[in-house]
This record gives sequence, structure tokens and C-alpha cells, in this order.
Amino acid sequence: MEISKINLTNFRNYDKLNITLNKNMNIFIGSNAAGKTNILESIIYLALTKSYRSQREDDAIKFNKSKAIIKGKVKTDKIIKELSLEIEPGKKKFYVNKSLINKLSDYISNLDIISFTPDDLEIIKDSPNIRRNTLNIQLSQLSKKYLNTLNLYNKLLKNRNEYLKLLFTNGIADKSYLDVITDKLIEQAIIIYQERKEYIDAINANIDKIYKEMTDDSGLYIKYLPNINIDSFESDNLSNNLREIYKKNYYRELNNGMTLFGPHRDDFSFNLNNNDLKNFGSEGQQRMAVICFKISEIDIFINKCQTKPVLLFDDVFSELDIKKRNRLLKYINHDIQSIVTTTDLKNIQKKYINDSYIFVVNKGNITRK
Repeated sequence: MEISKINLTNFRNYDKLNITLNKNMNIFIGSNAAGKTNILESIIYLALTKSYRSQREDDAIKFNKSKAIIKGKVKTDKIIKELSLEIEPGKKKFYVNKSLINKLSDYISNLDIISFTPDDLEIIKDSPNIRRNTLNIQLSQLSKKYLNTLNLYNKLLKNRNEYLKLLFTNGIADKSYLDVITDKLIEQAIIIYQERKEYIDAINANIDKIYKEMTDDSGLYIKYLPNINIDSFESDNLSNNLREIYKKNYYRELNNGMTLFGPHRDDFSFNLNNNDLKNFGSEGQQRMAVICFKISEIDIFINKCQTKPVLLFDDVFSELDIKKRNRLLKYINHDIQSIVTTTDLKNIQKKYINDSYIFVVNKGNITRK
């Protein structure tokens, strides 16, 4: 998979922008705040319909403009699709080949991406919600079933929480309705648990090998941390386990007015030689662990989707030494499209940029070098 063209209208600091991309590596060079990160953000928007940078999507619209438009041509084998996303205050529309798509699950996976930004250190440092969101984004690209299941689970979860509050305030409310919601919630929870476990197992199949190649160290793995004890991820076992937990904790959840157990409270940790990197890792180790986590996803996309994702690396070189920079480039510069931002090309071996497209970014203007 590759994105061959990007067209921006009134997006961030760009009035009009048309770029043709290389099928392999593309490097955007510019000073801080020049607008190079906005290029990556536009591709993330095009793939996922949302940004990692801001909760206020109106901020993506250029000042004093009413709408931002992002368009991209995506090639998969011999198929070419034109994707388009329109961002207006309070709403978004997304299109495939100029046809409006109403369901998110019908749009996601038209452009598969793996991205790394400096903010991704939050995956290790921040709250479990950040890590769950990471799982959900990647699994939603890999599996339409997962995305649909997650959406249904969240709706059922909201209904269950509201009904728990009703039961708490209204003693004559019918508890049997809560049992119906709970049964349906469990059905969706089983799928989420199983898909997350399969995904993390697939990450662990590669991550330590990649970490060793990047750092000459070893012992990196991801540990899945559901908020319930799980002996087996077989469907019957998960179903019986969850049913028993909800039954046992009925009054506790009633008093709290919320569902306290399930995949919406999942977590996972990065561990190096059995030490949790959140508490015992240096920032350098954390950064390399996240980069290796992202690279580990490449084979998962290839095996599950029969396509290679587009790699996006924002300012990835700034905190890496020369050896790690070039090891990373060696790893990603093989028959896969990558889009990289950096402030300079210093200490990057010439062989890695000879066949790259180099773009110079300066205050909303981009020129091919």
C-alpha cells in the first residue's frame, strides 16, 4: 500500500498544497513550526479520520476559513482509490472515490498506517487509557470485526452504566433488563479480549528481535494486563468468568453507578528483562521500546491484511544517536513506503537517501530538493 498524492486545502498552515510522493522513502526537512508535522497529521486524518494532536478538530482548519479538505490517492496492488476528508466546525465527512461513506467501519483500512511521533512516549508514561486507545486504533485498522465489536461494546457499556444508576435510585426498576444488557456486553467483551491477546502475542513474536537489532540489548516484551484474572482466553471460559464477576460484584457496581470490570479497563506494559519500563526505564529505553513496538506491527499488517502499511515517523531522529538512526533507516527502507520528518540530514548515510524524495518545508511552502 502507498499514498501517491496528497492535496490539502485550508489545512493548518497550508492554503493549497499538492505533493507527489515516492513509493519508498520521503523525507520532509524543515525547522520547528515550519509545517512538516502537518503533512503527517493530514495523512493520519486521511487514514483514521482523526488526529493525534488535538481534541479540537476545528483547530485543523486554517484561520478564517470555513472548511479544510484533505485528499489522497492510495494504491493497493493495481487498485487506486481517492480518499477525501472534509473538516468543518463540529463535523466531518469522508469519501471514497467521491462517494460519501456513512459508517466509519466502511472507511477505516482504506489507508493503513503505522505512525511514531514524540508524543508516543505517552504510551509508556501515561495512563492506561492511552494504551487502550493505541490498541483500538491499530486493531480497528486490522479488523473491521474488531471496530464494529468495539463500537457495540461501548454503546452497551453506556446503557449498562445508565441502568445501574437507575437501579440505584429506583428500587422498583427491573433488574432482569440489566441481565440482558450484561449478557450482550459479555458477548462483545469476549471478542475484544481475544483479538487484543492475539495482537499482543503477534507483537511479542518480533519485538525483542527488533530491539536487539536496534540496540544490541534484549529482553523486551509486552505484557497484557486485563483488570480481571483470565486463566484461558477460550470463549466459554471468558463467558463464565465474566458472568461470575458481574454477579459477585453487583452491589459494588450498583453503588458506583458504573461497570467496573471488562476490556474497557484493560492495560498493557512494556517490560525489559522483567522490569516495567514505565517505572524503571530511561527515556532512551522507552523511546526505543515504542519504536520497536511500532515496527513490530509491520508483519502483522502484512500477514493479516496482505498489504504493507505506510510508515510515518515525525522527528524520530532528533533523540537517536547516529548508530540507531541508521539502523532504523535500514529497517524501514525495504520495499515499504515511509514518510519521515526531520530538521536536517546530518549523519544519515547517503545510501539511505539516494532514492528518497527530499522535500524542504518553509512556512507553508514545500519544494522538492
